[in-house]
Amino acid sequence: MRRPRGEPDSRAPKPTERVTYAGPGESWSPSPTSMLRILLSAQNSPARLSGLLLIPPVQPCCSGPSKSGDRPFGGGPVQGLQRLLEQARSPGELLRWLSQNPTKVRAHHYPVALRRLGQLLVSQPRPSPVEQATLQDLSQLIIRNCPSFDVHTIHVCLHLAVLLGFPSDGPLLRALEQERRSRLLPKPPSPHQPAIHGGQRLEMALSCPHFLRYPHQHLIRSLAEARPEELTPHVMVLLAQHLARHRLREPQLLEAIAHFLVVEEAQLNSKVVQKLVLPFGRLNYLPLKQQFMPCLERILAREAGVAPLATVNILMSLCQLQCLPFRALQFVFSPSFINHINGTPPSLIVRRYLSLLDTAVELELPGYQGPRLPQRQRVPIFPQPLITDRARCKYRWARGGAATGAQSRKAMSPNRRLALRQQRAFAGWQCSAGTGAFPLPLSFLLSHKDIVAEGLRQLLGEEKYHQDLTVPPGYCTDFLLCVGSSGAVLPVRTQDPFLPYPPQSCQQDQAGSNPTTQHSTQRVVLMLRERWHFCRDGRVLLGSRALRERHLGLMGYQLLPLPFEELESQRGLPQLKSYLRQKLQALGLRWGPEGG
Repeated sequence: MRRPRGEPDSRAPKPTERVTYAGPGESWSPSPTSMLRILLSAQNSPARLSGLLLIPPVQPCCSGPSKSGDRPFGGGPVQGLQRLLEQARSPGELLRWLSQNPTKVRAHHYPVALRRLGQLLVSQPRPSPVEQATLQDLSQLIIRNCPSFDVHTIHVCLHLAVLLGFPSDGPLLRALEQERRSRLLPKPPSPHQPAIHGGQRLEMALSCPHFLRYPHQHLIRSLAEARPEELTPHVMVLLAQHLARHRLREPQLLEAIAHFLVVEEAQLNSKVVQKLVLPFGRLNYLPLKQQFMPCLERILAREAGVAPLATVNILMSLCQLQCLPFRALQFVFSPSFINHINGTPPSLIVRRYLSLLDTAVELELPGYQGPRLPQRQRVPIFPQPLITDRARCKYRWARGGAATGAQSRKAMSPNRRLALRQQRAFAGWQCSAGTGAFPLPLSFLLSHKDIVAEGLRQLLGEEKYHQDLTVPPGYCTDFLLCVGSSGAVLPVRTQDPFLPYPPQSCQQDQAGSNPTTQHSTQRVVLMLRERWHFCRDGRVLLGSRALRERHLGLMGYQLLPLPFEELESQRGLPQLKSYLRQKLQALGLRWGPEGG
């Protein structure tokens, strides 16, 4: 690789000559002045260009392949050129590295050069005047090669060029903006290909991994524009899966799925129907269409013996909607059906679903007189915290890290601490450590469950509550308290935490009663209501969460919900303990010396 000529001191900086980067500064709006004027303005460059340093270094692997098919990363000269650009001592050296090595330059090298240019301007207290021709040559070099840039590289170059002060009506920004817009325009259909209709557009949109970037109205419009023959079962299944996966409780779209299911009843088998009814149970939405339930009952009667797992999946969705048909229940609880599924691959999951259906029959269908699931076939429903909750805890742990002490906070870089303050709403969280207090962002904790557990430990004591206890017939509780007849919170080691199951008939109507007036010992369950327990952009609990709370209440447990909005508003352990104290005292509970 040829070294740039005409540069008397083009060597890489020694370790003792490292460039001093400015710290994060205030954001600034792009100036209409030219690049040359900003370079000559020593009093403005450090403050206004410090925003460039907030942009992370451009990594080759993040830019993606260029349109020409070149890989943006590789060994040897390509990586060496990036290192040389990152170590350039002047704008002129940057330009020479790019212009004199055309076979080594890749698309991702240009944003690296622009970012290094901004760093050079910030690091020099009084930058020397730069030839305007040098900047024009750099602009022309980017303009000439931007057609080969991928979308990510174009966006990065646009952002950096604006921060550097290139004029908005100049050739560089015009070329980059034009290239960006050209990538957004849909390509005209080929004359050899048929036109794309509404159903095809809908299928293409639903198959796109980045579909969440599109507004929901776009999906509704595509559905409205599609002709009836274009709405195939495959398209409607994609729509149903999309709504269920992203917790989108869109009534127009759900009603469209219900209408399609009723109209196409004769052509649909149970394996397709189970996917179409999935969003109704998950999103806790019962369609307005009156023929919806009779249609499902006919399909279950016709297909129940063909696909056992699909049949049970349909019943699970209807269980969440509290619309279980007696005839279908009698079939899945029959000895012939149970013997048929034993020994099959889905045997365990089917038995778990049948156990939940049997619990729903016990608690919600007093008029049912048909067969029930034999005791030897029952298995715990949810023997541990839900997979979603465990995954969210791991995600928070990975995002926040495991450091929880003052020493770890001191070891963090100032930029990292600033990023945590900006990205977390709980940057003012305070925890006690010995005799002092130190700030601890909630991102360092696992979840709201850990925070509530610490508050209960300090408020009640570890011996006064159970955490993640599974109660019969298999529901996992977040926190469980045993309460005496006087309202005192009792030590859990001296009490049986479980209520009898099946519950006595007198207990079925006590879901909303006061826990201190019905039994000598009552059980209070603190239920965390996290953001992902609700439908997106709404206050409707997901079907599985609503079913869990409904059944625990019917079994006689007193429920105390802890919504995520209220937990997020608590700014420290003192506030959290005060919040929990108010919640528990509202139920008439007492603890400590006065509570026994």
